[in-house]
Amino acid sequence: MRHPLQLIPVLAAALAASLSTYALAGAGEREHQARPGHGQGGGHGYGQLREPVQLGPRPQWLVDDMDAGPLKRRLQRCEVNQPRRSRFSIGHRGAPLQFPEHTRESYVAAARMGAGILECDVAFTKDRQLVCRHAQNDLHTTTNIVAVPELNAKCTQPFVPADPATGTRAQAECRTSDITLAEFKQLEGKMGAFNPDATTPAEYLGGTADWRTDLYASRGTLMTHRESIELFRELGVQMTPELKTPVVDMPYEGDYSQQDYARQMLQDYLDAGVSPRKVWPQSFQLEDVLFWINEMPDFADQAVFLDESPITADTASLAYMESLRAQGVKVLAPAIWKMLTLDGRGEIVPSEYAENARSAGLDMIAWSLERSGPLANGGGWYYQSVSDAINNDGDMYQVVDVLARDVGVIGIFSDWPATVTWYANCMGIR
Repeated sequence: MRHPLQLIPVLAAALAASLSTYALAGAGEREHQARPGHGQGGGHGYGQLREPVQLGPRPQWLVDDMDAGPLKRRLQRCEVNQPRRSRFSIGHRGAPLQFPEHTRESYVAAARMGAGILECDVAFTKDRQLVCRHAQNDLHTTTNIVAVPELNAKCTQPFVPADPATGTRAQAECRTSDITLAEFKQLEGKMGAFNPDATTPAEYLGGTADWRTDLYASRGTLMTHRESIELFRELGVQMTPELKTPVVDMPYEGDYSQQDYARQMLQDYLDAGVSPRKVWPQSFQLEDVLFWINEMPDFADQAVFLDESPITADTASLAYMESLRAQGVKVLAPAIWKMLTLDGRGEIVPSEYAENARSAGLDMIAWSLERSGPLANGGGWYYQSVSDAINNDGDMYQVVDVLARDVGVIGIFSDWPATVTWYANCMGIR
């Protein structure tokens, strides 16, 4: 059954100073209310690049595609004429549905679509400088490195063409730690993909999924972590850096430890004069999150544990959630499917995992919307727990609605932030 979330006001006094929660008002509508400074601008004191939010046709196209019912009727009545930025809308790597991920262009596009928080996944270079990349070893699929001979030669596995005669696929593996920061800055970002049948480096750069596009891939300006901080400040958004799990042995080169890496990432914000209240550091490794909580406590309230563990009786239990909370974890970020299940009528409802996380006092953030392509066949990995209820793209808003109003998530990562921003504006979520 649906949960109206009336418990949130009980916690209002304790959470008044936190930016991680939203109060709900109106028992019938259960709409999120704005915190001071939570709307566009937010009094941050910067914003040379701020522009009016532009949502485009996709959100209402999704509404038109929804199954008939009360939610569709309500969303059809929404008039979002002057949309505002919402921290409920988180740009996952920027706006990589159509823009090369972790590039300046992708970040600016996400901010224009009203994302109130932007993500820089953080990896380190050979000279231990921090850059925005989804993985330490994805340069061969997200940049043009294999087409730059002098840099391709430095890759862990330089490009090897496919051999049609033997059926051997093309190979490459290029890591940020293979090259220096100066060399990294010579690269260009592209849509995350590759052509396994490529016989030339130029062919290898292809492979973009047919439901994405290369329309905006003619330029992709790579970003250092520090450059992302400055850009995000100019855009007037908050920041969610993710410490990527290294693929090299740590300590790197014998003396650069995981703790050094974790500390360096957050030190960049302190050096830039960014308030920890505007930073949501993330990691899939609980040890990183606990390090921040214990060693850099100014960042503790918004340190995000990205949970990718399989759901078992133990990892979905209230005892497990309470153990996380007892260690100081306040924000849990699982994949969308972990927070949802189907009830006896086949309707999407919160999962036991989500119910127990909420009962333990954990805030939740969902990842990642708009990453599955067309949903006609159940939505794939991100919707696996509710795939029997997913048969059209409009079902995406049913999922968003359950996450927002029943699970009570405080934010949703999306590859196309306009989708979440539109919903947030419609429902009054700031």
